[in-house]
Amino acid sequence: MNSDKTPKKPGAALRLITASALALSALCAPQAQAQVPGRFYWHTLSDSNAVPLIFQSISGNSNPFDPANTVTPGAKIEATMALTGYARTFTLADRSAMAAIILPMGRLSGEVTAAGKTFNESTNGFGDPMLEFTVNLLGPKAQKALPDVLRYEPGFSVDFLADLALPIGNYNSSQPLNLGQNRWYGRLGAPIVWQLGPWVPGRRTTLEFLPAVWLFGDNNNYVGQTLKTDPLFQLDAHLTRDFTESFWGSLDASWYNGGKASINGVAGTSLNNVGVGLTLGYQVNDNIGLTFGYKSTLNSGSDPTALRMDNFMFTLVFGWNPMLEGARRLKSEK
Repeated sequence: MNSDKTPKKPGAALRLITASALALSALCAPQAQAQVPGRFYWHTLSDSNAVPLIFQSISGNSNPFDPANTVTPGAKIEATMALTGYARTFTLADRSAMAAIILPMGRLSGEVTAAGKTFNESTNGFGDPMLEFTVNLLGPKAQKALPDVLRYEPGFSVDFLADLALPIGNYNSSQPLNLGQNRWYGRLGAPIVWQLGPWVPGRRTTLEFLPAVWLFGDNNNYVGQTLKTDPLFQLDAHLTRDFTESFWGSLDASWYNGGKASINGVAGTSLNNVGVGLTLGYQVNDNIGLTFGYKSTLNSGSDPTALRMDNFMFTLVFGWNPMLEGARRLKSEK
């Protein structure tokens, strides 16, 4: 791996840590096309914390609160979604790890045909909370102290990822469009970060992949019927690049395959769709960062069963680490 020996100053180390923490805004992924933006699975100093505030405007032919992305041909669905949560990094068996929870909320409206009936409806409230756990399997050991951050370079890093949704969100069994999904679901994946070139703020470049499979339980009261969904395979890819020490961008792509839904044994169509997007991130200061992203699926325009979704996302993330806050106070007192 190409390594730059330019010394990393303490301020540069803080930017490295903050940039990693700010990527925690990607926790919105399970509810919005299950898309994880670039730089989310960068590792940072243990015992770091982050609180994201995420706002999204989404339209398409699938419920954005449901990661199964089940397509309803002809549907016109609009959603305004807000998400908040908490994430914390820690050390597990000398490896970097993270635990997080995210709570979606918002409004959902549209015209949907299900079980032979057409519904024109709207709903609001809370969706299903999502728990996430990741641990590094291959790559540098956990960053336990500030010197570890100064020396850190990801090289080629592979993690294990597990998500679990709690089916306690708002749900009305008489309508097909809901914020809660009335079933257990989750994801298993292997986030990969590949460092390209020097690891210096303002010059960092990465190629990132996330192969994952979503697994779904049965919804036994979906408009009075039983909804079953096959496993959904998803592959995310990102090419990220620093423009300055505080400003970065990412070209994003996703492939969805599988996830065939069946209602009372009547099977629908499996997904085989591609989405592309762009993410821009700006670090306001050592604790606060902003990101803006857009993603859209690519379709031929003639297939009514193809996934169609447009998603605008704006995030504000506040991150902190007690060790860094202490070091900053000591510096200011000198």
